[in-house]
Amino acid sequence: MQRYQNFIGGAWVDPASGAWFESTEPFSGKAWAEIARSNADDAARAVEAAHAAFESQEWSGLTATARGGLLRKLAQLIEANVDLLGTIEQRDNGKLMAEVSGQVKNVAQWFYYYAGLADKIEGAVVPINKADVFNYVKWEPLGVVVAITPWNSPLALTTWKMAPALAAGNTIVIKPSEYTSAGILELARLADQAGFPKGVVNVVTGYGGEVGAPLVTHPLTAKIAFTGGDAGGQAVNEAAAPGLKKVTLELGGKSPNIILDDADLEQAVKGAISGVFGASGQTCMAGSRLLVQRSIHDHFVARLVAATKAAKIGAPSQLDTQVGPVATRAQFEKILRMIEMGKAEGATVACGGHALTGEGYGQGQFIAPTIFTGVSNTMRIAREEVFGPLVCVIPFDTVDEAIAIANDTEFGLAAGVWTRDLHRALYCVDRLRAGTVWVNNYRSTSFMTPFGGYKRSGLGREGGTEAIKEYLQQKSVWISTQPNRANPFVLG
Repeated sequence: MQRYQNFIGGAWVDPASGAWFESTEPFSGKAWAEIARSNADDAARAVEAAHAAFESQEWSGLTATARGGLLRKLAQLIEANVDLLGTIEQRDNGKLMAEVSGQVKNVAQWFYYYAGLADKIEGAVVPINKADVFNYVKWEPLGVVVAITPWNSPLALTTWKMAPALAAGNTIVIKPSEYTSAGILELARLADQAGFPKGVVNVVTGYGGEVGAPLVTHPLTAKIAFTGGDAGGQAVNEAAAPGLKKVTLELGGKSPNIILDDADLEQAVKGAISGVFGASGQTCMAGSRLLVQRSIHDHFVARLVAATKAAKIGAPSQLDTQVGPVATRAQFEKILRMIEMGKAEGATVACGGHALTGEGYGQGQFIAPTIFTGVSNTMRIAREEVFGPLVCVIPFDTVDEAIAIANDTEFGLAAGVWTRDLHRALYCVDRLRAGTVWVNNYRSTSFMTPFGGYKRSGLGREGGTEAIKEYLQQKSVWISTQPNRANPFVLG
């Protein structure tokens, strides 16, 4: 069994406690790696190493172009190690190998993008309203960034934080999910090979309360970038508040996917399936509320059920598998409880609604893709994030009713609209309270555009040129060109 140490200050080190825990394959149920169980001592050591690196000339003395060069080398190493990284991530969280390989290739593109952006962070000269004074504004890095990342897409969601943070000139401490730490440690190994100075990239593993909380509250931590559930994000925000630390939160969702009666139904069915059953529903942007116009409701649901039942479910390592296992036992049990809750609330199971066991399903951590009909937006299954292969179908009559239902949630991460009518599409786009709206597609993302949520779906944005500003602060500089000062007791 492979043992993974922490990566702190450019060295591989055992946890201070000497304790380890196992990483288990979701499909087979077998432990395949040992991960360091870190504590507050490890957290302090990592933050202090990152702070020392931030203060060093070896890092802070680099030009922005040189920083970009290091990010570019890292991107090249990721491209050369796609199979290794993909295999590790697939073993850790049970994602389909076909999807993981694409995600890892996309991770490299994020580093290329921010490598190019590193030396394009431009300030401004301000035409100030005072005579004989020159004023300009510049952007500077924050310091030590702590990135806390989840188990559903660990490499991708770590990169969304790591690439802009390093491009901006910060140093970073990454605390991956205890379920999916190995791939992030391999990413740190590649960063070391790329030539990043010691202490610029650090990884400490373990449980949130034991190592995550001390990282957030450490006095040398300048910013926290967190992806996870809304309750976890709220806890991080509250813990960071006394230190007035900057925070970016990418949180959960209960995203509506609206099917209007003039939609291309074949494409809309594919979009609905991709929106909620892709990655076994374990994605924050899942279109878990499917709003269908009543005039096409029954026909659409029939087509959706038929297509869902045809999905190939099984080992994620097989390239033709379409639905894999749930990543963790705790999440598997939660989804089953939510299914029973939906039945108790009076919703109808049109498809699925049960666990899958037997030959081809490994240890049995599989749930049949589940479609509930007869759902009201007041039901708990329509209001709480399930994070699994479960969709609630909610009928509506008018576009305005669909928008009202869509916005009647404490979340606002994403939404989808399916229609052939451009006017109806833009009418919905302007009224939906969500950070991302897809029209006639779903789950599209890019490093070139911002992603983030409204309401309890988060704070700040990841991706695009604006994301790098989440890791920078502004400084206003005043230079006097006046040779003789006026009365020093009067404000100039």
